[in-house]
Amino acid sequence: MERSIKRTLSPKLGLIASLVSLWIFASFCHGQTFNSFHPERRDWVFNHLTVHRSTGALYIGAVNRVYKLSGNLTLLVSHDTGPENDNKACYPPLIVQPCSEPLVSTNNVNKLLLIDYSQNRLLACGSLYQGVCKLLRLDDLFILVEPSHKKEHYLSSVNQTGTMYGVIVSSQGQDGTLFIGTAVDGKQDYFPTISSRKLPRDPESSAMLDYELHTDFVSSLIKIPSDTLALVSHFDIYYVYGFSSGSFVYFLTVQPEIPENSMSSSGSPSDLFYTSRIVRLCKDDRKFHSYVSLPIGCVKNGIEYRLLQAAYLGKPGRVLASSLNISAQDDVLFTVFSKGQKQFHRPPDDSALCIFTIKDINARIKERLQSCYQGEGNLELNWLLGKDVQCTKAPVPIDDSFCGLDINQPLGGSQLVTGHTLYTETRDRMTSVTSYVYNGYCVAFVGTKSGRLKKGWTSGTIVQKKEQKIVHHSL
Repeated sequence: MERSIKRTLSPKLGLIASLVSLWIFASFCHGQTFNSFHPERRDWVFNHLTVHRSTGALYIGAVNRVYKLSGNLTLLVSHDTGPENDNKACYPPLIVQPCSEPLVSTNNVNKLLLIDYSQNRLLACGSLYQGVCKLLRLDDLFILVEPSHKKEHYLSSVNQTGTMYGVIVSSQGQDGTLFIGTAVDGKQDYFPTISSRKLPRDPESSAMLDYELHTDFVSSLIKIPSDTLALVSHFDIYYVYGFSSGSFVYFLTVQPEIPENSMSSSGSPSDLFYTSRIVRLCKDDRKFHSYVSLPIGCVKNGIEYRLLQAAYLGKPGRVLASSLNISAQDDVLFTVFSKGQKQFHRPPDDSALCIFTIKDINARIKERLQSCYQGEGNLELNWLLGKDVQCTKAPVPIDDSFCGLDINQPLGGSQLVTGHTLYTETRDRMTSVTSYVYNGYCVAFVGTKSGRLKKGWTSGTIVQKKEQKIVHHSL
């Protein structure tokens, strides 16, 4: 198994190492040994993995393939997604109309892999044709539909994984919604940075992946303005993680800071400071009036960790919940950050494992909303608004379920939402994280850059003994 994982994982390890850690832990506890699984070609690496919460089946999104495996890594079925003849300069993609650019055989890098539990199907999006998606039947990966006849059906042309994330919101007996955030690679007119789209129950519906709302005045999307790219040519928003909790959808991003003074468009990415942010939207907000974005990070011994590497939404367990003053059923967010804000594309090895309670994140957002609706300060979203816009005072009660109005939106902030630092690592950068609850204790697993696994658990307090109780196992 060691050889298989090291050979097929990308440097960031990502979700695969996170989820594989659970299997490894089970094998340590029960003395089991699992089989290995390899792609057909060495360079067709694995990009994403998800495990069905009921059946335990594994779905892997790879280069040119989607696989379904059993719990012991036996291949059940695969679906080919590439390679195909393509050219990134074709707009709209060639499957909509002919393209005069030369076409070459192009790999399809899996960018998104989500289970739509309510309809028993898998959403698999790749890098071909400006980011076309497929809906596959979970049982046999039979293709149900490949929406491709509208401009909004193409989600992201960026080949790099870890720049795009999606969250499916389902309602029993009703059509679902896909919230999606993606890097746009300078194509802000073609791709919104964040949007919500329809997921009809009928896979052949003509409304599949249409924007929830799209008019001349208001839409279920936000685009990066061209003025921002004129100021910072390398500006983009990278979506590292997303989830739903309660009545909200959240995304965790990394993005350049817009400088106060003008900056030449020739500035390189290494000249930029980056901010990790948490973005929140109401699940039912088709107008995006509830969009709020705040910086997020953690601090240890005066050192700031602000470059988000990975995150995982879990439960705290009875012991950790008591020390955090929350319920064992409340949601907590485990995060991994690298040190500083300067080297997003080559993050430092100095990293930290941190934890946030969703209750605390919501409280910080509520405070920001309340201050703005009292007319205090500006909207603080310079990358989108291009200027300082004063908050408008309005006598509106801001409760825990407030979803915004057509004023004071979208809303940003500059006050850091700070998590609790559990553990720091200076030599082998942490790159992935997952957790689960065992006998009331929260057990966290962290994957590292070198392919090692760290396991830690709580001992009644947030920080005490975390470093002493971290153990290492090589993948």
